[in-house]
Amino acid sequence: MTKLTETQTLILSAGAQRPDNIALPLPKRLAGAAAQMAVSKMISHGWIEEVDADIRKGEPLWRETGDGHGTTLVVTDAGLLAIGIEPVVVKTVVAIREHAAKASSQKLPTQRVGTKQAMLIAMLQRPDGASIAEIVAATAWQAHSARGVISGVLKKKLGLVVVSAKDDARGRVYRIGQPAFGADCWS
Repeated sequence: MTKLTETQTLILSAGAQRPDNIALPLPKRLAGAAAQMAVSKMISHGWIEEVDADIRKGEPLWRETGDGHGTTLVVTDAGLLAIGIEPVVVKTVVAIREHAAKASSQKLPTQRVGTKQAMLIAMLQRPDGASIAEIVAATAWQAHSARGVISGVLKKKLGLVVVSAKDDARGRVYRIGQPAFGADCWS
């Protein structure tokens, strides 16, 4: 196995921390013929590879191909292994970051005031919550419809945490919030 130089380690480590394992930009002290030689040696070892750059994503260019396109440098799985990083770990971290970015960019539905859904949410946000009988009385829905709205709309569509607990006097009581220890939770 070939021993990595300080520059090669720096390039591979920096690329492993960037989205899509992009190896660019190279260290500032590495330019011109020295950069070309270092990159060529890393490509020959299979630690990085030259791929088409996606200009729309803002990927940095390594070189222009002459036809209006360019290439960038990407750290390969072999390059990750060379610095002691498991490629599976990097791919998992990237997937988590992408999921978090997608979740934060999704627009939550806006709640209209005065609707039965808004009334239901307000009832479930009270400290004492609401039973199905109380929800049916307030909304004029059937019991199965009320349970469907709690499960389908509140939990799945709006992403609210809906918990329920058995109350001897009121029956099953539903609340929006964190489940108490030992309480049943819709998950």
